[in-house]
Amino acid sequence: MGFIATWKAQQAYKLHGKGDIEGARKLYEEAIAKGLDNPRFMLSYAILLIRSGEYQKAKDHLVKIQKMPGLTADQKVQLFIDYAACCFKLGDLDRGVDLLEKQYRRQATGTLYETLGYLYVEKYEPARKPVAAPAPEVAEGEEAPVVKTQAELDAEWEEGKEKALAFLKEGVDYDEDDAIVLDNLAQFYYRVLGDKEEAKKWFDKAIEIKEGQIDTLWFLSRYDLDNGDTAAALAKLEKSLEGRFSVLNYHTKDEVQAEIDRLKK
Repeated sequence: MGFIATWKAQQAYKLHGKGDIEGARKLYEEAIAKGLDNPRFMLSYAILLIRSGEYQKAKDHLVKIQKMPGLTADQKVQLFIDYAACCFKLGDLDRGVDLLEKQYRRQATGTLYETLGYLYVEKYEPARKPVAAPAPEVAEGEEAPVVKTQAELDAEWEEGKEKALAFLKEGVDYDEDDAIVLDNLAQFYYRVLGDKEEAKKWFDKAIEIKEGQIDTLWFLSRYDLDNGDTAAALAKLEKSLEGRFSVLNYHTKDEVQAEIDRLKK
C-alpha cells in the first residue's frame, strides 16, 4: 500500500469520526482506488456503507477484505458480524445466522453474543414461522421430492427456539453487565415467547446498566402505554432519539419519531 493511499485513508477515518460521511466516503474510495489494503480502514469504510443503507455494496466490499492478508482474529470476527448484518438487511436472515453460528463454534465473544442473539430474536418472530408447502404435482414415473410436513416444521421451529433461548441465557452468563445481551433476552421473551412479565425483568436490568439504550427504551415505553401513561412513554422515546441508531435496532430513528408524533396527537 502506497503512502498516498495510507494518507487518504487516515484522513477519511478522521472525517468519519467527526461525522463527515460524504467527505469520508470520497477519501476512502480514493484510497481504495490507490490500492488501500489496510483491514482497519477497509472495515471502517464497510461500516460507513452499512450505516448509509448500502448493504449490497458493503457485502461485496467485505468479501474483498476477507481475502486480504494481515486480518487479525478480532477483525475477522467483526467482518463476519458486519457481513451477517448485511445478509439480514438484504432479506437473507438464515445466511447471517448460519455464518455467526460457525464463528461462535470457533470462539465465543461478547460481540457475537450481542449480534447473533439479536438475529435469533428476529429469526424466531412468530410471523417468520414456516408453513408447509403443498405437495408438488409429479408426472408419472418421476420421483416425488421430499416435502416436510407442518408437524416436522413445527418441531424444528420449537427446537430452534429452545436453542436460541439457551444461547441468549448463555450470553447473559458470559457478561451479565452487557446491556445488549440483556435486552436481547428481554426481546426474546417479549417478541418470541410473548412473556411480557419475564421480559420486563430483563429490560429493567438492561436500562439500569445503559439508561439510553434505544431498543430497551422502546419496549419499556410499551409498558407505559399499557398502563395508560403516555407521558412516561414519550419521555422514553424522546430520550432514545439521543442515541446512535444502528442497522440492528428494532426501529429506525424515523420510525421512533413517527411514534412520538402519533402519541402527541
